[in-house]
Amino acid sequence: MDATQTQPQPAAAGSLSWRLSAHPITLLTFLGFRISSVLVYFLGLWIIQSMCVFPSLYNPLHFGASELISLGNRIMIFIVTILLLAADFYYIKNIAGRRLVGLRWWNEVDPQTGESQWVFESSEPGTKVVNPTDSRFFWLALYLQPMLWVLMAILALVQLQFLWLPLVIIALVLTIMNTLAFSRCDKFSNASNLAGSAFGTGNIAGSIASNMVSNWFSRS
Repeated sequence: MDATQTQPQPAAAGSLSWRLSAHPITLLTFLGFRISSVLVYFLGLWIIQSMCVFPSLYNPLHFGASELISLGNRIMIFIVTILLLAADFYYIKNIAGRRLVGLRWWNEVDPQTGESQWVFESSEPGTKVVNPTDSRFFWLALYLQPMLWVLMAILALVQLQFLWLPLVIIALVLTIMNTLAFSRCDKFSNASNLAGSAFGTGNIAGSIASNMVSNWFSRS
């Protein structure tokens, strides 16, 4: 048998394998934050429901103790999930987006008018080559997590767990905000690069065109 036939084929570029990542630590941390908040929320609810003790009608003290334990567990799950969501929001906005796909965004307030505007930043063409695996992981996780929280919201409504709706709404606001911001940032980057290349990236016209696109996206 030919020895070359027994050797495993290398994974194609863009495959969902963290070993192909240009920034594996950043990627794994990013995925960890993306997954952990959903897992803590889902597993926390499952554990609370599985450990639920039906109070005895003849023992009101037992009823009060069980309710107190359940309330403490719910508060702990709420706090831990909020902290993980905040860490995920900060990490993807300031670190993961910049390192994995070369994109970053923030919000500025005009001191004269008081109006807020989104500002988008992308790496200069030719200065950063985005790894296909990093890009695929990033965009899949970016769009998948809001869908999971929408599913959690539907489950909370169906199961009449209205106490968890504020937490789910906070999660939806944070995840959807990052998703919309990075989507617009990606469109800004593509439009800016296209404008610069159309007028010549190395001359004044290309620079003016790129700045015009940048200003339009930052105000929209």
